[in-house]
Amino acid sequence: MQGQLGFDSMPKRLVRITPARLATWLDCPRRYRMAYLDRPAPPRGGAWAHNTLGAVVHNALRALFELPVPRRTPEAASALVGKFWSSEGFRDAEQVADYRERAKGWVADYVAGLDTSVDPVGLERWVSAPTARIVAEGRVDRIDQRGGELVVVDYKTGRHALTVDDARGSQALALYALAARRTLRRPCRRVELHHLPTGEIAAWEHTEESLARHVRRAEEAADDLQVAAEALAAGGDREALFPPVPGRRCSWCDFRRNCPEGQAAAPEMEPWALLAP
Repeated sequence: MQGQLGFDSMPKRLVRITPARLATWLDCPRRYRMAYLDRPAPPRGGAWAHNTLGAVVHNALRALFELPVPRRTPEAASALVGKFWSSEGFRDAEQVADYRERAKGWVADYVAGLDTSVDPVGLERWVSAPTARIVAEGRVDRIDQRGGELVVVDYKTGRHALTVDDARGSQALALYALAARRTLRRPCRRVELHHLPTGEIAAWEHTEESLARHVRRAEEAADDLQVAAEALAAGGDREALFPPVPGRRCSWCDFRRNCPEGQAAAPEMEPWALLAP
């Protein structure tokens, strides 16, 4: 009956996906299941100092651009780091004091090199774009407009300086560019990684072809995770559908305590081990 009515030929519902979800699936299907599908979700580990630091810097830079233009100074940016500071995940008071001062310096130096008289098009802006098989969406740190085109800016505070290859190969940045273009109705090809500890910027100008390649890979991954999720909901074997992928990342996985394979694969890191040196 459904076939006669044509229901079996109706288009499939598009899968809504964020770059973070895709990255989690590609890194480790078991971690994806624990993070997004298990209910109740398994308990996560404690706070990581590098994540805390990143959140502080993001919040300070967002708040800076919410100030009137005359107040967007390096000194104001440094003070905002203090306002949003959190000590979660750090080793002790000495380390907290050290990294709080470092973060103030990173942000002040970064702002000193910006033209803060120009308002970004978006701050922590949610963007979304449908493709043939998915809806790619997510929150972008900052969206600038330069010369009539949008630029996706992603702040980074990690241990390592970044390269052009990091910007070019980032599926997240490519999907953000596509989604920003669709949401804001303006061209968007350029993506930038701004590494606060070094002050370096890694940038890439996408073409339609390079964006299409990232979309194809995202659609393929989304197809796979959706098939696994539907099979799980239908009573499938969760271990077979969402196997672990043990490796170095197991050292800092939030679900390490619930994963024997991860515990065996790599030693557990201290919560402050991934801070920028």
